[in-house]
Amino acid sequence: MAKDAKLERMYPFFIVDNLAVSIDFYNQKLGFETDLLIPEDDPFFAIVSRDNVRILLKHITEDIHPVPNHTRHEWARWDAFILVSDPDALFAELESRGLAFHEPLADTDDGLRAFELKDHDGYVLCFGKPL
Repeated sequence: MAKDAKLERMYPFFIVDNLAVSIDFYNQKLGFETDLLIPEDDPFFAIVSRDNVRILLKHITEDIHPVPNHTRHEWARWDAFILVSDPDALFAELESRGLAFHEPLADTDDGLRAFELKDHDGYVLCFGKPL
């Protein structure tokens, strides 16, 4: 069977408790920019991006909360893996912004040069590249 369609990118979709606070975290702490707010005057949905990475954020209702993978099982520690050309440089940049890390920059047992952080809603993001 021929494959005519090429997969281009994948963007994680996170349910959040407070859209404005989540957007602020990604923009101020991680250097993302807001690409889209729906609706613009009282948004419940946003897309934030940095380089080729986009994250979709949505506040649904007051009784629907984020459920990061690690809250369901301790071995499911990441909610997103973000491939980075230079993990050391990104770590230094984010550290200079006063960010707290879930796991510091290191060469991991699974063959990565990587670090982890939790966003405002508890989602664990791993930034790294293969060794």
